[in-house]
Amino acid sequence: MKLSLDELRKLQQKKYREEFGAFLAEGEHLVLELQRAAVQHAPLRASQLYVTPAYADWDSPLPKVLLTDKQMRTICDTHTPQGIVALVPRDALLQDWSRPRPGERCVYLHEIQDPGNLGSILRTLAWFGGFRCLLGPNSVDPFNPKTVRASMGALFHVPLEQDVPLESLPRNHAALSCLDLQGEPLTSAAFAASTCLVFGNEARGLPRAQLESLGVRPFRIPGGGAIESLNLAVAVQICAYELRRSFTNGWQASD
Repeated sequence: MKLSLDELRKLQQKKYREEFGAFLAEGEHLVLELQRAAVQHAPLRASQLYVTPAYADWDSPLPKVLLTDKQMRTICDTHTPQGIVALVPRDALLQDWSRPRPGERCVYLHEIQDPGNLGSILRTLAWFGGFRCLLGPNSVDPFNPKTVRASMGALFHVPLEQDVPLESLPRNHAALSCLDLQGEPLTSAAFAASTCLVFGNEARGLPRAQLESLGVRPFRIPGGGAIESLNLAVAVQICAYELRRSFTNGWQASD
């Protein structure tokens, strides 16, 4: 997979990432995670590395193209690029809308807009493992440079689907859950049985009437009550931890 320098520059914009079917991953850490993931996920082996002379000897099974420092600066989003960047095919990371794998849980994100939140959520899901990320229509682009950096390479390890309609969830998930201050405790047996966790937009939340019609069950994260809400990424972390804990240790009630 190869693009011209002019085309590489354009990948900072979503419309060109979609047109060319590719995005950039900058820096040593992201490239290392890409290479790790490519061992197991063959489509990622179509990626291409662009390196400056300082990285000419970088050990990689991926093909490399040598750039000058000036050329590297023109294609990168960061002000002081390290000198190594990967061109990655989007289709290698997008999963078909299909039934989850046995034991897999899903996190559905409804119209979220913050690229940093999405990157942090992907890191959480990659850490715990066994999760798939579903993005609803009008959500932030997961291949946005800020999201890619914030994910710290987790993007290459978490199955991902885009433009998944909220109303389609009951067809593939037996137990849908969301967060609500009036819901059941997160430590309940019902939450441990959740197959898909539904989270809303950072400012607007979730369409509650639609959730009720879809049979989404509400749960709450116990807290001190000094504030009304948690950061979205933190809420996902707590829920993912509780699901993984209950799955690993077996559920025990602790209201």
